[in-house]
Amino acid sequence: MTSPTRAPRTERIAPPLVTPFGLGDVAIDDASVFARARNEMLHLADVYPIDRLLAVFRANAGIDTRGAAAPGTWEDFGHPLEEAWGEADYPGREHAQTANLLRGHYAGHFLSMLSMAYAGERAPALLAKVDACVAGLAEVQAVLAESGRYSHPGFLAAYGEWQFARLESYAPYGEIWAPYYTCHKIMAGLLDAHELAGSTLALEVVTSMGHWVHARLERLDPAQRQRMWSLYIAGEFGGMNETMARLSAAADEPAFLETASFFDTKALLDAGVAGDDILTKMHANQHLPQLVGYLHEFELTGERRYLDAVLGLWDQIVPGRMFAHGGTGESELWGPPQTVAGNIGQRNAETCATYNLLKIARLLFQHTLDPRFFDYSERAMLNHILGSRRAVDSDTSPEVTYMFPVHPGAVREYDNVGTCCGGTGLENHVKYQDSVFFSAGRELWVTLPTASTLHWREAGLRVQLSSGLPAVGELALSFAALPGGAPGAAQAESDELGASAVHIRIPSWVAGPVRLQLNGEPLEVEARPGTFATIRRGFTHGDVISLDLPMALVSAPTIDDPRLHHLQYGPTVLLARSEATTPLQLGLLGRRMLDGTLLEDAGVGDRAAGRLGERTGGGSVRFAGLDLDPSWSGADSRFHMYVRAADSTIAFAGRDSGVPNRADSSGETFLEALWGLAPFADRPAFLEAVFEAVKSTRSKGLLSGAELEAVLQTAGEADLAGDGRCRVSTVTVVVGATGGDTGELGPRVSETTLEGSPATLTAWTIGDSAEDPPMPPAVSIRVDVDPAPSGWFTRQPVLTLDAVILDVVSDSSEICIETRIDDGDWRPYDGPFALGAEGVHTVTARATGGDGRCGYASRDLSIDTAPPEVRVRLKELGSSVEVTFFADDDVSGVERIQWEGPGTFWGTFQEAFVRALTDEEQVLEYAATDRAGNEGPRQRLTLPSAATVLERHG
Repeated sequence: MTSPTRAPRTERIAPPLVTPFGLGDVAIDDASVFARARNEMLHLADVYPIDRLLAVFRANAGIDTRGAAAPGTWEDFGHPLEEAWGEADYPGREHAQTANLLRGHYAGHFLSMLSMAYAGERAPALLAKVDACVAGLAEVQAVLAESGRYSHPGFLAAYGEWQFARLESYAPYGEIWAPYYTCHKIMAGLLDAHELAGSTLALEVVTSMGHWVHARLERLDPAQRQRMWSLYIAGEFGGMNETMARLSAAADEPAFLETASFFDTKALLDAGVAGDDILTKMHANQHLPQLVGYLHEFELTGERRYLDAVLGLWDQIVPGRMFAHGGTGESELWGPPQTVAGNIGQRNAETCATYNLLKIARLLFQHTLDPRFFDYSERAMLNHILGSRRAVDSDTSPEVTYMFPVHPGAVREYDNVGTCCGGTGLENHVKYQDSVFFSAGRELWVTLPTASTLHWREAGLRVQLSSGLPAVGELALSFAALPGGAPGAAQAESDELGASAVHIRIPSWVAGPVRLQLNGEPLEVEARPGTFATIRRGFTHGDVISLDLPMALVSAPTIDDPRLHHLQYGPTVLLARSEATTPLQLGLLGRRMLDGTLLEDAGVGDRAAGRLGERTGGGSVRFAGLDLDPSWSGADSRFHMYVRAADSTIAFAGRDSGVPNRADSSGETFLEALWGLAPFADRPAFLEAVFEAVKSTRSKGLLSGAELEAVLQTAGEADLAGDGRCRVSTVTVVVGATGGDTGELGPRVSETTLEGSPATLTAWTIGDSAEDPPMPPAVSIRVDVDPAPSGWFTRQPVLTLDAVILDVVSDSSEICIETRIDDGDWRPYDGPFALGAEGVHTVTARATGGDGRCGYASRDLSIDTAPPEVRVRLKELGSSVEVTFFADDDVSGVERIQWEGPGTFWGTFQEAFVRALTDEEQVLEYAATDRAGNEGPRQRLTLPSAATVLERHG
């Protein structure tokens, strides 16, 4: 029954504040960074046969498959002995051989992609494909209904109805596989075909499916439904609440809004409203689509709790559980709150999850106008989604990622035909234009600054957005009259047209003052990063708004580890190209400029250019001897999204003093202590902070007198502003002065000339007091072997410790050196020693001088000297066998398993595969490699002949 508080109606009770334009009203221009992936996916839409999508449905219904192969992997035919069982026909897990129990979902995604592509391109061939797919699904639905085997004539699937019945008895994942998830994808595809391609047949088919879903769920007790939806994967239902809410409006059927509420998960809604964080260890993409549905339910019911719940849950995910490119989760599960570095594993950032986060962000923006939702959208759409599409054309595969990993030395594994992320990946790249412009009446919002063209028919305007982003931060918004105008809009080109205000999002990444002009004249409009710049006026044919958004290279620490950073240039997250599989140690603080930005290898001279694409070609940046590639490149190389800040020497704005950047007993280095005081008001304030940091570090015995002078000299000469101005520095030692003589000591900045040119002089005055305390020893740790390219030691390392008291000629025998491993006990150091324990270890050295003062040093070593252990599982399937390889490595982790057999090449194993038995035995070879680089020996697996299996089973 419908709750009396819901008052279900098919019109929107809480409409959004702004509405998006149709996919056909906005075109992504060829100059846009998104055009590559769009064109690649449109190619697949053009060439992929519809019969392949329908094959699994036709086979289940007993219809001729027309010789078409199924797409493959998850979207493949079931087991040969599987039947199209009705809800009561299933013989039980012990007796029923089943396979590919998610089949049908990929076809639903493909139908959505075709519908979106047609809406944007208006190509007759795409419309014909939409119609052919819908007609094929309608035929299958009719055949299933005629069989009389199913509970309702609206049932449509590529397997029997038994999965839905077993879910109602709480069957686990493994026996069933998310039947309502697949149902959602099929219904969403049909609904998109109706809404985007105008298919009335699609509306008929999906409406009938909706009545079937309502009939199944209406008879269940609410507590039973709640328990069903709580089941891991088995109870996953995608966005069924979204589709049923949309369908209630499209079909003008209020009952479907009640059906949508059947999918409400009370615990999630209540937690979101209350602000209680219950997300840890929850399956991220099992719940994110539900949030999309809640926002549709909010629009149709007006119940504020839906919106409040999504806002509360969003704040628990972004930014506290968000990786740099916008992804979330590890192995599809959420980690603890406010944890990013601590949740980096081997399988981070499922692309499906970001697909749904983008849908949520778009809807939240429409209801709040809060620009932070498009700050996220720009980050995720550019870096994760665009970066998830491999830069190749394919006739058969979406060539997208499942996970877009973030661990050290990660590799994007593209392809994903038939997987969940393969399905959402089909859609991602044909709808970029849905997030560029929004409107409310005659006001325009510009939210995604990419090259595109809007035909705003209601206002009689053609709006051209020219953008060099992400390579360069220059934008121009040009207005022209549409031919024929629009009702209420002026017709003549010289007349004022129908826009009364333009709101342009100023991204949070902007690195300086925004320059904004109208027709070449400066505009006095507030344009702070993270806000909208609003221009209220009527716009005339030929008006041009131009913006200059300064960009710079920056590093940003993770929320839970201040030493783990990602690098970013403007909106682009940069990936360090390296074969290492342990964290890269980069000097970040020594390259930091006064404004917090980083100096690239190209030097100060190129900083003013502000062009990402002109650094090393292809949008790369050269930094610390590494190529940093854009996350959106679609490349295949091994990468590091995060690097560890580890400056070995003290440097300022790239000017190196050569003095070791030693750590004190707490582990904090000179540069960390200095930049912990940022931001600095100006250069003199920075130099004062350097002076105080130098004195403090000297008092700890971590700087000699000569090193102290070198640090000050270098700081005074550094071009911290990046303006290329000449700077000189002098250091004067006042004998007998003490740290208390503050009026005479420290930096003095003045203007001077050097060889006839203006220059800035920094004159340092320091004391040389006899009262300075004795110096503690400075300690170092040396290793006898280099690590493998992965960064791991694959041979046992031998460590040597050294200690010396700076500024003092001393006998090293006067220094007592001790060491400890991890959190173990301190032990005397007697000479070089082998570190034999596998794993990641911290070696700490402590040196104590004759006066009892101590110096410390530490070093992290990753050691893995053994390859993974591999095992294999065979499952006989009559005339074929299912082969699954497993590998274990408890140290560095498994990098890959590779195998080959007759007719195949030495390829990477991804998931269980079926191999048909032949008249002869077949030999498969396999081996595993760990992330350290240890590769095990090839092992052999012999598959029996078909005759042997037949004889064995009589």
